[in-house]
Order: sequence, then structure tokens, then C-alpha cells
Amino acid sequence: MGTTDFDFAGETALVTGGGSGIGRALALAFADAGAAVVVADRRERPRGDDAAVPTHGAIERDGGRAEFVETDVSDPVQVETAVEAARALGGVDVMVNNAGVHLTESVLDITPEQFDRLHAVNVRGCLFGCQAAARDMRERGVEGAILNMSSISATMAKPGQIGYESTKGAIRMITRSAALELAPDVRVNAVAPGRTATGFGDSSAAEKRRSVETGDLLKPIPMGRAGTVDDVTGAALFLASDAAGYVTGETVHVDGGYQVV
Repeated sequence: MGTTDFDFAGETALVTGGGSGIGRALALAFADAGAAVVVADRRERPRGDDAAVPTHGAIERDGGRAEFVETDVSDPVQVETAVEAARALGGVDVMVNNAGVHLTESVLDITPEQFDRLHAVNVRGCLFGCQAAARDMRERGVEGAILNMSSISATMAKPGQIGYESTKGAIRMITRSAALELAPDVRVNAVAPGRTATGFGDSSAAEKRRSVETGDLLKPIPMGRAGTVDDVTGAALFLASDAAGYVTGETVHVDGGYQVV
């Protein structure tokens, strides 16, 4: 299914980390499906290989409604500011907690400062993003959807990833706990991408595609390719849509079958 198979007309999506990578793709996908979009990110300009036009500018250029709000998700006050911006567009109907940081460090070498930074952005940002969005949804009496960006790193360990993996494991449980407390009016789910061709992390998009094609992984990906941002946005749009109206507390793995090998 493509973005046109879902209808979010009249709704507002708030996407943290929406300036680049998967977050940018998610923001554009919700806009293509008719939603107004608040792009919450620390920087307005895209990073790396992304287009030069900021995400909100690309949405407006194509006739959509969008706003950029400079946001450091490790600060709950700034997350609240982004939610307030969404209220000006009607209020949060879909919250996408996508913002995150990554570093590679071993259990013997990771520092308290590195560990705290990972958890401040990835975990605090997710939890208080859920909180701020859910409060807005409850106050307005709407049946909303919250999507948290997890990873196969929530359940699969790799050398040098202990800090990052600990944050993704935490996000998995935040998703389950929030789903339990916020049901039935607010659904909370997570998307867990596998090897996805973006510049996030230690590898470029091209390197990630090449590592799959050459078999340079610990094990093969059954689907025989790296994931794309379209693979991730398809799962996200489904989980946020009425088609998933009876789905909550779940983590959907978009990994080409990597975990089943």
C-alpha cells in the first residue's frame, strides 16, 4: 500500500526528528496522506544525503500544511512547545516519537556522559513525547495514535551497541506500558526497522545497501536487500490508521525477516 491508500485529511501529525532520514520520510508520508504536519527537530536543514529543502518547506511546496518547531526532545518543555504548535493546527492526532541519537561503544568503554546522552534523547524523548501527546488527545477527547521508533536493536545484541540497544529496549517497554494505561482511546505502537538504507548511525545509505548485497552481515536478510524508508513509512501509516484500530502495544518489525533466521 502507498501513502495514497491512507486518509489522514483533517488530522495533524507531529513528527520528532522530522528534518532528516526516516523522520523526514515519515513527515512527508503523513503529509501525502492529507495530514497537517509539525516537524520537530533540533535543526531545520536536512542532514547528509537528504534534499536541500527543509521538510516543512517541501510539504508546503506540494500544497500541504506544515510547521517547523526547533525541538530538543531531551527537554520535556520543548516537546510541550511542539505539541502547542500542533494545537494551532487542530491538535495532535498522530504522534511520532522518532528523534534519536546513536553511538558505538563497548560495555567496557562507554562513559556515563555517553550513556546519559543516549537515554536523554532516545528514552526521555519518547516517554515525554507520549505523555505530552496523550494529554493533548485526552483533553480534546479524540482517539489518537502514538508511534514510537524502536529498532531490531531492542531484542538483538551486537558488539559495541550496549548503550543504543538499552535505549531501544526501553522504548519497547514504554510502548507496552503506555498502551496499557492509555487504552482504549489512545493506541500506542512501535515500528522496529532493521538494516535500513539511511545515513543514520555509523554507515551511509550506500554502505548499508552494499553490506546486504555483499553478504557483509552476521547473518543474511531473507528478503535479500536493505530496507527503504518507504518500507518503514508503510508500516507507520498502517499503525496510525483506522485499519489498525484494534492494534495497540505492539512492535512491528520492518527488517526483511532478519530476526527469523
